[in-house]
Amino acid sequence: MFSSKRISSKAMEGSHRVKKRSPNACQRCRRQKIKCSGSQPCDTCSKRKLTCVFDDRDQKILVTRGYIEDLLRKIALLKGGEDEVFSPQSMEQDVLRSAEGKGSPSRLPLNVCDMGCPTRSVPAIGGDDIAVEGEPEWSQNLEGASQLTNPLSSGPSTFMAAASGRIFYLGTSSNWSFARKILSMTHDHLYNSPLPTGSLYFDGSAYDLGWDGTRNTISQDIPMAPPLDFSIYLMNAVKFHAGQLFHLFDEESFMAGLYAFYENPDHQMAHSGLWYIHYLLILAFGKAFVVQRNQGSRPAGCEFFTKALQLLPDTTYLSRDPIIATEILCCIALYLQSLDFRSAAHNYIGQAARIALAQGMHTDMSTEHLGDASIQRCRRIWWTIYILDRQMTSLMGLPQSIRDDQIHHQLPYFPGSPQKAIALSMQIKVCQIMEEINSSVYGPDGRLNRNFLRRTKSALASAAELVNELRNCYDLRLDESSISGVSRLSAHLHLLYHQCLVLATRPVLFCFLKMRIQSADSSFESLNSSANVRKLLQVCIDSAQQILNILTVLQRQTLLDSFLPFDLESTYISAVVLVTAPAADVTLLEDWTSWLHTGVTLLDEMISRGNLIAEFRKSELQQLAGMLSQLAADRLANDTESVRKGPLEQLVSRLPSPTTPDRVFGMEFPNVNHGLTTADIMAVAESIDTGDVDWIAHAVTENHIW
Repeated sequence: MFSSKRISSKAMEGSHRVKKRSPNACQRCRRQKIKCSGSQPCDTCSKRKLTCVFDDRDQKILVTRGYIEDLLRKIALLKGGEDEVFSPQSMEQDVLRSAEGKGSPSRLPLNVCDMGCPTRSVPAIGGDDIAVEGEPEWSQNLEGASQLTNPLSSGPSTFMAAASGRIFYLGTSSNWSFARKILSMTHDHLYNSPLPTGSLYFDGSAYDLGWDGTRNTISQDIPMAPPLDFSIYLMNAVKFHAGQLFHLFDEESFMAGLYAFYENPDHQMAHSGLWYIHYLLILAFGKAFVVQRNQGSRPAGCEFFTKALQLLPDTTYLSRDPIIATEILCCIALYLQSLDFRSAAHNYIGQAARIALAQGMHTDMSTEHLGDASIQRCRRIWWTIYILDRQMTSLMGLPQSIRDDQIHHQLPYFPGSPQKAIALSMQIKVCQIMEEINSSVYGPDGRLNRNFLRRTKSALASAAELVNELRNCYDLRLDESSISGVSRLSAHLHLLYHQCLVLATRPVLFCFLKMRIQSADSSFESLNSSANVRKLLQVCIDSAQQILNILTVLQRQTLLDSFLPFDLESTYISAVVLVTAPAADVTLLEDWTSWLHTGVTLLDEMISRGNLIAEFRKSELQQLAGMLSQLAADRLANDTESVRKGPLEQLVSRLPSPTTPDRVFGMEFPNVNHGLTTADIMAVAESIDTGDVDWIAHAVTENHIW
């Protein structure tokens, strides 16, 4: 009896005991301060048929003091910009511990637009060094890793003096700078003396604008204007050549001003505000597109451009009418970039960006305050500024000024022209990839070690995401071009894409060439010991070849642009890559002279249409090809007689000569193929592993390159 009562007492005590609350309660239970079962959904929410939401941010977890101290140290170093290189292995372990059970580390989304553009993301703090689950452990045996640097973006800044005495900065990602550094390095090795700059070309020295830039020379002439029908013809030329890529003027308002101007030129010139200046700039572009010959060192249409600059008011006045002011500044920047006044062009597009930002064009502009027509125009202006700024900044090799995480990514409407919206979206995506490459691969104190190859791998993956969409929307079909022709817009987008691939991979080419020049002959085996790193060079070479293929098709269709700078930049940098590759390793590209000939032929076409800059580019390209050929010949000459005789004679026989007929250069047209597919590029990116990054570290350190 006693025993029965004691059991009953214990049972009663257990039934009144308060159950412990779940260590992870849902939001509603936590807010109501009631018991939560912890299941998903919990019992209380299930009974009330309510949505059950768990938030584990407040959940307490147990970590070591050392783990917290390591995180604080790394954050402090990131904020302070210290040069210490963290151990990728320790970072991987930290992240995996913190992300255990949650998949990969958290990433901050960065949406391009809301019209089908793919989203790209940037890693959280220290993201470039984060290793995701499943990657092999990094080897810690990497002596001297903190001293390994990307030679194109680290160490002392590189400058070069022109014959006039003016000093020019050689930017990190600049095409011009890349070619000039190779030229200078090769000349220094061959002749043990600095590269003479007397015959070299520098910013803004090809053309003469006929105006010194001072305001005291402004003349009050009668209004400059061709006949109305010729003005309309020039305006349509601008629409065809540049209007598919950029917004330079609003056609409806511009045409209204045009007809009003021809009714009373003197009155409109005096009272139309900025319209007349805008009109002069459109005339300058149109004449440059249709005339295609120079008056000495002055391009066609230059008289309209210089008159517009002379009449351009101060920024304080421009800010009063920001919409037309930003259109005018975009026109000036693009025209100056076409004449290779790169520094001035970069300044003008920066001015346009600041006026646009102050006007709120980068925001979700309100229809209530501005009206839909004005908003659509502002969005066209904003994305033109964005694209030009990204491209000009990259060509200058300077830090980007517009941050993607601080702007709204809404595209304008293009009623009746959906392809135009797709093309704009494509340009934005390519510019974002370009910015990713510039800020990571060419970032401050860029490191040619694990981080460098990881960033190159990430950039290739971003580019691979775009190529399928690009081919679906704007497939070129170069092998069918003789039948249907190639769209000028499609060609431009593909050229931009391949330039991104070249931009991402050419530091490795520069590294190979520098090792071949500065290291011992025995380094040849070292250069070939990493097959995956060599694949990066193949990506670079393939894209350079695709660029020349596309440009050759455009030339045959008479669509090669001889005024806007984009075709010239593409021709020059791809030819430089294809000339440099066999000098770094002859097995990378055997028939390089046919590609050199293709590049020179394209430059000759531009020269014949009055492009003076192409003439300087051709001269430097031939100078570079000659010195790299001499470098290869000298290397063979140092070998034994039995080894060198055949290859040397073969090499000399293949060198281009001014008197050599075109047919000697082999194929009439470069190999036509569709280039690397998404799978190919992703395979190259994914193949970069621990052995490759250790190869970079070992090869560079062992040969005392840097």
